[in-house]
Amino acid sequence: MDAVWQGLVQAFKILIRLDPEVMEVVALTLKVCGLATAVSVFLGVPVGTFLALKEFPGRRLIVSLVNTGMGLPPVVVGLWVSLLLWRSGPLGRLGLIYTPAAMVIAQAFIAAPLVTGLTMAAIQQLPAKLKTQVLALGASPGQLYWTLIKEARLGILAAIIAGFGAVISEVGAAMMVGGNIMHQTRVLTTATVMEVSRGHFDIAMALSFILLALAFGVTALLTLLQQRTRAVPDGRRN
Repeated sequence: MDAVWQGLVQAFKILIRLDPEVMEVVALTLKVCGLATAVSVFLGVPVGTFLALKEFPGRRLIVSLVNTGMGLPPVVVGLWVSLLLWRSGPLGRLGLIYTPAAMVIAQAFIAAPLVTGLTMAAIQQLPAKLKTQVLALGASPGQLYWTLIKEARLGILAAIIAGFGAVISEVGAAMMVGGNIMHQTRVLTTATVMEVSRGHFDIAMALSFILLALAFGVTALLTLLQQRTRAVPDGRRN
């Protein structure tokens, strides 16, 4: 309990004095996680909607791969992204290894299957006749997709929350492709691991509390947005 209390005190002191190094790490954490979540949503929502609505040869295999990806170990993602971006790898000439861009790529690979799979489930839970009714009103394919996405918005927002949770808590892939370089690729999770390895448990606890507060704050905002769009029986919105 002493370590927990010291961590709380240390976190409070860091936040009060706005420690420049810690604030830099927090800012990079938000930047990397935000971009990775955005990329996963940009890819996952359309793909999940398409898989929910279309039947084609090989669909079940693709769905199985998506479901497998939802539980894909982050270190496996980190390994493959490292091999792709390594200087001798296929994309080595881009010079992305040990950069925030590499961390965004790896974390997007982790979150995208989650967003895709949960979006697909949300669309499939809509009434079966809704698609037919929308098409009967003369909607184009694009209008159909947009209407169904709006109807499934609660589930899709849950998918976004899950995707963000996956990337902000990830450490293995971030270490492998980012290298935990101060002023360049150090984020809250990798900084916490480093402080533990040094035996600085009070600082590690402080960083963990800041990480939890950050995760809670962003998730709370997304949850508020989700619940505000929830229609209640009398037609008003919460």
